[in-house]
Amino acid sequence: MQKSFTVLLVATLTLSACNSWSNSRANPSNWFGSSTSTETVDTATYDPNALVPEVSEGGGLFSRPVPEDTSVPITRIDELRIDPTPNGAIIFASGTASRQGAYDARLVRTENEENQENGVLEFVFRVTYPERATNQGTERSRMISDAINISKDDLQATRLVRVVGQQNTLESRRR
Repeated sequence: MQKSFTVLLVATLTLSACNSWSNSRANPSNWFGSSTSTETVDTATYDPNALVPEVSEGGGLFSRPVPEDTSVPITRIDELRIDPTPNGAIIFASGTASRQGAYDARLVRTENEENQENGVLEFVFRVTYPERATNQGTERSRMISDAINISKDDLQATRLVRVVGQQNTLESRRR
């Protein structure tokens, strides 16, 4: 007990005699200077998929081939409605398929220079039919609808919204 007390007392006196410890290079708190404010420099762009691996051409051992797109334009477009939202608009289209069982309805945007120059936002209403034969059924049983959200930026230069089907096309002009 007496030896440990003596060692503790000597260590305390030695450390208290070293008042230059706070300015010493051995003190870890002195390794970096104080912080200063600087102007921020944007060196990298924001990439939301930074951790998602890139898809290679060959694929892996268990990779599946990309499925073939077998969708076709819907037979007839019955309704085109554009509903405004705080962030842009919702384009709603409804149509009639040629037979029952159509699925995977989607409005696919058609991009070309002529449409961009004229302020036309064009979509093709596409559906996929089952491989097996299905009944034609009543017109009501073949009704399909889809909607897509368009931002304010896309609507800025748009004068006309067009939805294309197999037999007809519906358009809506800006007032």
